Amino acid sequence: MKVEILISCMHQKDVSLAMKSKISGDVLIINQTNWDGLTEITEDGRCIRMISTTERGLSRSRNMAMQNALGDFCLLGDDDEEFVEGYAGLIEEYFCLLPEADIIAFDLKNKVTRLKPCVSRVGRLSSMRLCSCQLAFRKESVLRSGVRFDPYMGSGSGNGCGEENKFLLDCLKAGLKIYYVPKQIAALKVQESAWFFGFDEKFFFQRGSATRYMLGLFPAILYGLYYILTKHSMYKKEISMKAAFIALMKGIKANIIFEQKNKAKNG
Repeated sequence: MKVEILISCMHQKDVSLAMKSKISGDVLIINQTNWDGLTEITEDGRCIRMISTTERGLSRSRNMAMQNALGDFCLLGDDDEEFVEGYAGLIEEYFCLLPEADIIAFDLKNKVTRLKPCVSRVGRLSSMRLCSCQLAFRKESVLRSGVRFDPYMGSGSGNGCGEENKFLLDCLKAGLKIYYVPKQIAALKVQESAWFFGFDEKFFFQRGSATRYMLGLFPAILYGLYYILTKHSMYKKEISMKAAFIALMKGIKANIIFEQKNKAKNG
């Protein structure tokens, strides 16, 4: 059984990202840039592939990676992390220990988590607390389910973020089993985000829109209130609770209008 890391990035000139990220095994890099092409290098018993594409959007990039993956177990990666020694063995070990698991969310150094430090099933609420580069999955299970990353979410879509949470919710709806394993597989580097520029009105507007798109109206309002109340200490220096709530509700309303227009357009 083979583990392959799937990384989405932009404007890479070569495959040196694999070395910078300390990837010791197989990797597929989806490089969003200004040309189309394929680079493949085999060295030290590993295969490094890079598909360069003019297509844009993080969700589209991840879908392309899944469709072109060769690994039995795939781990979603990013260009802002370094993988720990033995990550592939760890992934294989826990998929063997959890034969019913279709997706396993591992831990990351430098990422705060509110999940309990024990192996546990992931449900709807806990799936909202995970990020994409924690996720390893059985390729055949996910491909067979038909679940893909939603192109209307994620960096490059205008919604800012949340594509991994929508993906996990869709996986749960499709009957896939998700587990959390509190073992670190990588360390996040501290660098500028591609979409997060502070807790401003735009952030809360996008959060409202994305949450409404994922959960529906009433659950989005409840989750929005929960987020605004529990995260107040994080954003209080940048925006008031009232302004954050108003922006979030505007985002929810905008997503309802967007959905209604889409339904009318598609008949």
